[in-house]
Amino acid sequence: MLKTFINAWKVADMRAKLIFTAIILVLFRLGCVIPVPYFDSAVLQATFNSAEGSVFQYLNILSGEAFARGTLFALSVSPYITAQIIMQLLTIAIPALERVAKEGEEGRKKIEAWTRYVTVILAVITAYGYYAWLKSLTGVLTDTGAFAGIVIVATYTAGAALVMWLAEKINEHGIGNGISMILFANIVSSLPSMILGIVLNPDSIIFKIIAAVLTAVIIILIVAFVVFVTNSERRIPVQYAKKVVGRKMYGGQNSSLPIKLNMSGVMPIIFAQSIVSIPATLQLIFNPEAGSFWYKAFNAVSYQSPVYAIVLFLLIIAFAYFYLAISFNPVEVANNIKKNGGVVLGIRPGKPTADYITKILSRVTLIGALFLGVIAILPMVVAIVVPSLGNISFGGTSLLIVVGVALETVREIESQLMLRNYSGFLD
Repeated sequence: MLKTFINAWKVADMRAKLIFTAIILVLFRLGCVIPVPYFDSAVLQATFNSAEGSVFQYLNILSGEAFARGTLFALSVSPYITAQIIMQLLTIAIPALERVAKEGEEGRKKIEAWTRYVTVILAVITAYGYYAWLKSLTGVLTDTGAFAGIVIVATYTAGAALVMWLAEKINEHGIGNGISMILFANIVSSLPSMILGIVLNPDSIIFKIIAAVLTAVIIILIVAFVVFVTNSERRIPVQYAKKVVGRKMYGGQNSSLPIKLNMSGVMPIIFAQSIVSIPATLQLIFNPEAGSFWYKAFNAVSYQSPVYAIVLFLLIIAFAYFYLAISFNPVEVANNIKKNGGVVLGIRPGKPTADYITKILSRVTLIGALFLGVIAILPMVVAIVVPSLGNISFGGTSLLIVVGVALETVREIESQLMLRNYSGFLD
């Protein structure tokens, strides 16, 4: 990986892209510390210390701790990611949008423009919800008037729109996917506070050393496991028939249809954790009385309980199949293979090929979903066994995002280097 970045730095064009990406990420991190008017961040951070396991802690990790500080980029890329997911679902559910998406470059630009509008709408709704929650807390807002509310909502909406613009600039002039790079920077920036939480826990020195060593071993194992599974794929052999065009013969080669073991990436974990953390979030908002029915019910599904990990594991598997169903169409893949004169060895073209791909996908998706579930709940199991390590409860998801983005960025750099070093057939 280091050698790849060194080789990329030697190429002027690649060096410019790397520098541009780094500048955008620095600007984003600066926006994460710009304060918002009528706001006391110290009081909010004290509130977040008791918000473990809630959706607020999860959003705080994805925002690089800007959510807990209430700074300009507190909403981070969450509205933009949600808007992209919504548009992706709508292009499948609405035939008119599906036709627009298949219009090539022009259709892609239209979908992107509509995604920006949806992002702004979601940013306004999310900013107002965030403001309403802040207003319910004691001492967080220095002014609860209407003008102050308008200023706060407008500031957070503008921050979300600016984050979207920065992400798109990385897509156009930088290296890697803009959203992924911003998430990568956010999670990496949260690592020092996570390590500091382990070091400063009130236990003995011996326990601190054991906890640090245990955490390091778990991280190394998870990284190795993630790299192995992320690069794994199931290849379906495809043979293309020979055809004569003019006086030349084309085709006749053997190829394969690669199906990655983890096709859905980290999205099932994001969906599942957003749902399973709702009880902890409601408990934080409504604060039921100790000993009441709702207090016991919320504690039964809190992030420290085994029920939380089991439900999360099952939801990850369900969302892995759901996300694959909306992002991969075996019938369309089978038709494309048939149109290009290809055939899966031993399988008839058309519907039998689609059924065969569907069967392979079901098996591969189950393995990938189990992998995601293990990565997500392993840090939680450690936190349940060792309560002092509760601050790594979302560590599996964070590590999966970091490793996935790093591998994706390295692959993109290698592909661009290969393209620039290709000499052609005439040399």
